Formats: sequence, C-alpha cells, structure tokens
Amino acid sequence: MKFILWSLVISLGAFITPTYAAKIEAKVDISQQKMRVYQNGKLKYVWDVSTARRGKVTPTGSWNAKWLSKHHKSSLYNNAPMPYAIFYSGNFAIHGTNQTRRLGRPASAGCVRIHTANAARLFKLVQRHGKHNFKVRVTH
Repeated sequence: MKFILWSLVISLGAFITPTYAAKIEAKVDISQQKMRVYQNGKLKYVWDVSTARRGKVTPTGSWNAKWLSKHHKSSLYNNAPMPYAIFYSGNFAIHGTNQTRRLGRPASAGCVRIHTANAARLFKLVQRHGKHNFKVRVTH
C-alpha cells in the first residue's frame, strides 16, 4: 500500500511541479530613447525605442503587462500595425514598428515602439514567464 501511494505521489508530482519563471523588466528611458530589458536583474538587451512625439504623451510609471496581442491593429490610428503588442496601461503598449528609421527619437502617438524582431523577442519572454512576472518602467 505504501508503495502504491508513493508511486501516486511521484506520478502526480510530474504534473504539479512548478516550472521556473523569470522576472522580466523593461526599463524605458524617454530622454535616451532606449529600452533596457532585464531578466532576474541581469541586463539582457538594450534597444532603441520611439516614444511620444511632440503633442503626444508616453505616460511615466510602472505597470505589469495587462494583455498581449501578437497581430494587433490599432483601433485608434487607422488599423496601424502593432505587432507583438504588450499592453500595460489602457491603450499604451510596447510593440513592433515598420518605421525603424525613426527608432531612437520621439515618433509615436504614445506607445513604446521597438524593432519588430526585438518586439518578438520580448513578447516570447513575457509569454514564457507570464504577464505577472513582467514589469515595464517608463522614466524621463
């Protein structure tokens, strides 16, 4: 009987053993137009971004990811493509852009734009480790 119970415990353990989830943090510096991505406190990537152009606002603060949308189209800006969008506050998201020549300077309507290949990398990290383990911090 002990053997059967022990076998059952070991078998169930394979289904309930938690997988490792890293803490992912994206720090966006508006003044530098840079994003630094950290995994468990270690710098993993540094990417150029585009934040809000004159007359628009990229809000500052800290948030967790609210929802993800791989093939998102803007409902506010004529179905503009927002690939690999990670929404963190209302309509504000980190997402890929086809306007890569503008990266490194303000150009968006408020979102944080990054190269689409980098957006895909970040999106996969957030998917793998969970929205609750992702934090975005936007500062000046």
